[in-house]
Amino acid sequence: MDRRIFLNGLAAASIVGAWPLAPAAQTPHTHRHRFDDAQRWAQIFDDPARDAWQRPHQVIEALALAPDAIVADIGAGTGYFAVRLAHRVPQGRVYAVDTEPDMVRHLAERAKRDGLANLTPIEARADDPKLPQPVDLALFVNVYHHIERRPQYFRRIADTLKPGGRIAIIDFTLDSPQGPPKATRIEPQRVKSEMAEAGYTLAGQHGFLPHQYFLVFASDRR
Repeated sequence: MDRRIFLNGLAAASIVGAWPLAPAAQTPHTHRHRFDDAQRWAQIFDDPARDAWQRPHQVIEALALAPDAIVADIGAGTGYFAVRLAHRVPQGRVYAVDTEPDMVRHLAERAKRDGLANLTPIEARADDPKLPQPVDLALFVNVYHHIERRPQYFRRIADTLKPGGRIAIIDFTLDSPQGPPKATRIEPQRVKSEMAEAGYTLAGQHGFLPHQYFLVFASDRR
């Protein structure tokens, strides 16, 4: 996997399948995207029209984060969720993780512009989010179906969680009109099965998103 094509930077790309400019942005047959023009992608990823179905406020409320929580937005892209999370945890910290250097630069500029001292961009590797400290929550939005060797990956991620820490996974349903090609989507029951294989227990699920499932897991190690 190209290290510059990863997770929510990559995952956010999965939502553009139904958005303007998407066909030109995709590599034929692979549904993979390049993210070396963050300003351009910000017009797509942060389009206010996304709010109607992504429902970021409801998602963040459902996560019930303490004001001092430490959160990782794994694959933060242009910061759609990361910025909102930083406002939600003013005494905490949000690590906005992406492997695309231009996205990381964009995130740093956005954090400075918006005065979000608690938002820290991180340039990661595809197999390592390179988090500098354990987190209360790791959020994966429209990401799961892009991760290779998922049970192995999430077994490693467990080491980055605080005691009682959680993993939240939001991804497209098989019948969603938004999202990547249907052949690449993963049904929620398979997510539950793979996360159980990785050593997690389903701790909660929410049904208010019209095109996505929303699953929350706790590590059995904690």
